[in-house]
Amino acid sequence: MTNVMSAPTTSRKDWATDQEVRWCPGCGDYSILAAMQFLLPELGVQRENTVFVSGIGCAARFPYYMNTYGMHSIHGRAPAIATGLAISRPDLDVWVVSGDGDALSIGGNHLLHALRRNVNITILMFNNQIYGLTKGQFSPTSEVGKITKSSPFGSLDRPFNPLSVAIGAEATFVARTHDMDRKHMMETFRRAHDHQGAAFVEIFQNCNVFNDGAFEHLTGRDQRAEMLIPLRHGEPIRFGADNQRGVVMGRDGTLELVDVASVGESALLIHDETRPDPGLAFLLSRLSGGVDRPTPIGVFRDVEVPDYGTLMASQLEEVRRRKGEGDLAALLRSGITWEVDGRSPTAAPGEG
Repeated sequence: MTNVMSAPTTSRKDWATDQEVRWCPGCGDYSILAAMQFLLPELGVQRENTVFVSGIGCAARFPYYMNTYGMHSIHGRAPAIATGLAISRPDLDVWVVSGDGDALSIGGNHLLHALRRNVNITILMFNNQIYGLTKGQFSPTSEVGKITKSSPFGSLDRPFNPLSVAIGAEATFVARTHDMDRKHMMETFRRAHDHQGAAFVEIFQNCNVFNDGAFEHLTGRDQRAEMLIPLRHGEPIRFGADNQRGVVMGRDGTLELVDVASVGESALLIHDETRPDPGLAFLLSRLSGGVDRPTPIGVFRDVEVPDYGTLMASQLEEVRRRKGEGDLAALLRSGITWEVDGRSPTAAPGEG
C-alpha cells in the first residue's frame, strides 16, 4: 500500500508479540493472525512503519498480537481513526481490523466514507455472522430467521452482503477469502496491501462457540470445489471439481450458473477486475445468495484511482504555491474573526 523501503529480513516470530493470544480455542481468528504474521516478512515492510487499528469485538484484539504500532480504538470508529493516520502519515502501512458487527452496524457510516473517499488503508472485515464478544446476538450479516439471544423467534432483518456494500460505495479494491485456506488469505492480503487506495477484504471466519459451522457448506475441504467460485483476472469464470460449471450473463442482465457442457466455454463470463464501472463486480457479489449456494471468492475489483491522501497533499501544495506558507502561531493568537481569500467572514453579502 505504501512505497516499500529496504527493511531487515524478518520472520513470523519478529511480528508476534509476547502477549498470550486469547481467543476461544478453535476460533478462526487464529488462522487469520497466522496468515498475517507469515505474510508481512514476505512483503519486506518495516514493523515501525506498520500500524493496525481495530474497533471493538473479538477481532479487535488483533493489534495486541502484532509486534507493530497499533490502536484498539472504539466501537465502529476504526476507519475514521485510520483515515486521520493515513492522511497525516502517508509513509505508513495502515491496516484496519474489524468484525461484521463493528464494521457494518455502529461503524457502517465510517466504513462507507473511508471507501468512497478512497483513503489509503487496508480494511480486513472478519465475518462470522454473529456478535461473539457480547455472547451471541444476531449481527448485520446474520441470515433471516437466525435464532439468537437477541432474536429468540428468529431475526427479521435482511442481512447485508458486505461486498455489495463495499462495491456500492465504489471501493477501488474489493475481495473475499476465508479462514480455512492460509495460502488464499495470504495472497488476498498481499494484493490488498499492494493496492494504492481503500482496500476492503471480507474474510469468512468461523465462531465455533456462538455460530459454529456457519460457512462449512462453502469452505469445508470436501465442499470447496463445488461451492467456491474462484475469480481469476482475464480467465473464464469456472468452478467445480472438474471445472464443469461456469458463470454466464443472462439476457436480462443477471448472472447465471450453468453447466459448461451445455453452453460452451465461449459463452462464459471473462472476469475483469479492472473494469472502471463497478456494475459487473456488483453482479458477481450478488451471486452470494447464502451459505447453501456457490459463492465467488477472490478479487472482485481492483481499479486505479487517486487516493484521498494524495489528492489532499496536492491541494495543499497548490495553496502553498499560490499563497505561501501560513503562520499557525499567528492564527492561534488572532481574534475571533479572520479573513479567507481577502474576504472577512463578518462582511455583509457583496462586501469584502
